[in-house]
Amino acid sequence: MQEGIQLPTIVVVGDQSSGKSSVLESLAGISLPRGQGICTRVPLVMRLQNDPNITAPNLHLEYNMKSLPVDEVGIADAIILATDEIAGHGKGISNNPLTLVVKKNGVPDLTMVDLPGITRVAVQGQPEDIYEQIYDIITKYIVPEESIILNVLSATVDFPTCESIRMSQKVDKTGERTLAVVTKADKAPEGLLEKVTADEVNIGLGYVCVRNRIGNESYDEARSDEARLFSTHPLLSKIDKSMVGIPVLAQKLVRIQAGIISKCLPEIVRKINDKLAANLAELNRLPQHLTSVAEALTAFMRILSSSKDSLKKILLSGEFDEYPEEKDMHSAARLVEMLDQYSNELHSKNFENTEEFLMEEIMVLQETKGIGLPNFLPRAVFLNVLQKKVKEIAASPEDFVGKLWNYLERVVIKVLMYHCDNYPQLQSSTRRAAQNLIAKKKNESIDWVREIIGMEKLTDYTCNPDYLATYSKFMAQQHTFMEIMNDPGKFSMINLEGVGGINVGHLRKHLDVVQQAFDLKMRMMAYWKIVLMRMVDSMALHIMFSVRNMINKEMENEIVQDLMAPHGGGIERMLDESPLVAEKRNRLNKSVKLLKESKEVVANIMDRISFQSDHEMA
Repeated sequence: MQEGIQLPTIVVVGDQSSGKSSVLESLAGISLPRGQGICTRVPLVMRLQNDPNITAPNLHLEYNMKSLPVDEVGIADAIILATDEIAGHGKGISNNPLTLVVKKNGVPDLTMVDLPGITRVAVQGQPEDIYEQIYDIITKYIVPEESIILNVLSATVDFPTCESIRMSQKVDKTGERTLAVVTKADKAPEGLLEKVTADEVNIGLGYVCVRNRIGNESYDEARSDEARLFSTHPLLSKIDKSMVGIPVLAQKLVRIQAGIISKCLPEIVRKINDKLAANLAELNRLPQHLTSVAEALTAFMRILSSSKDSLKKILLSGEFDEYPEEKDMHSAARLVEMLDQYSNELHSKNFENTEEFLMEEIMVLQETKGIGLPNFLPRAVFLNVLQKKVKEIAASPEDFVGKLWNYLERVVIKVLMYHCDNYPQLQSSTRRAAQNLIAKKKNESIDWVREIIGMEKLTDYTCNPDYLATYSKFMAQQHTFMEIMNDPGKFSMINLEGVGGINVGHLRKHLDVVQQAFDLKMRMMAYWKIVLMRMVDSMALHIMFSVRNMINKEMENEIVQDLMAPHGGGIERMLDESPLVAEKRNRLNKSVKLLKESKEVVANIMDRISFQSDHEMA
């Protein structure tokens, strides 16, 4: 159960003062705490073990990682003290269990869990949510299918009104794993036979009616009085003998527990094997405890190699099998999305203003005119317009490379930390090296972007044949455009390819330069397509070139240099196993040892069951 494997358990539930503890007392033959209100404030696990070879009972209390021997006389006081230590003084409850081991001649071999009695109203000293706390504790124990619910009911109440019945019915609707014990039969004998035979509350494992010990009676006296009561009482004697008495209850519980254990053992064995295999696999995945610099160097080189392979797959090859569910790590797709967004942003910043069509070009032409041939377009005019447009988009590429390297930093560090996971002593040095390298790469990219922007501002050039083709196509519209411009009587609207619908009325007062302005605009529109294409294409090439160099050449050098620097601590740091790994190794070793022992014990039980079955058949 320490390993999270649920075992068959008899769980004792009942309303407050229903007589739960008294039933357990009778089964164990020992005195438990009694009194008004909640006596059981923590789950009390009672392990009864019959040992015919001992003359005096052997009792132990186990809680808070300790085991204390106790005697029969002081057992109730010892339980109260232990409960106070677990749940605190007062009337509060706790979910931390207290185990009582009873080795005694004549007790049934049973393990039962006694839970706090159900109360709906908090009394003075109890927390306001006492019912909810008790409900949660009981639910935890009775939900597992392996649990047998021993529902203790007082004969003095109507069974359908009992809160314990409501709780058990919620988790065991058919009643197939619920057994009812009816206490205080001597105080309410009228109608008890009808109540236990009519079974209005669906108790699948049946009823057992008992009379608990009263006052200072010895357990032998109590059993004699109980037998006499159910034999001679005019009403109670009519109840079938298979449904009355503590001895019958003990036999029934032993039989039920043996049956559920036989039924559950194969599944328990499977769970033990699964947990054992998982723990062994996890133990094998832990890093080898390094004992020499040579071993440390080998492990370090393996980390670098595996990190490089992962980054190549993620950033260069577009593979993401190592992170199938983490879309942020599907880096090839994310980089394309970022480039597309960057491209859209560049294009959106230069959307043509149709209302002010050609006014920028006209202004530039007017301000740069000089003595010279008429209708001649100086190159300085084109460069003036070009520089202004490049300046408008200059911030976008720089912002983009900043976002890009921030994303790449997250990916690279995540991969490196994953491969360094077993060596925490490497993580700070590796993280620092990655951050320093990516900061350098980001600065390199920003410098490159500024150079590109500077080049675009400096001059205009392309050998791309699309420029002339696009320019010629745009200029083919000039004749129609000028016809409208020169005839004031014509409609002022015109639809131009690459621009859209425009009203040219505002241009008629600039007829002296409008033809030149149109030529300048068409040249710029044709050339600007080339500029934007260069800004996006060269960025894509730069990214892949930079990332490839980082992975193949620079990353390994940066990590090694940081590790070997005075603050890095050198490769010898790997020889000091981290407390986390050491603790994990220790925990797994203990778990494996415990599971192997459990497997052996369960195997012996199954052999005994198999032997008994064969013996009975023979």
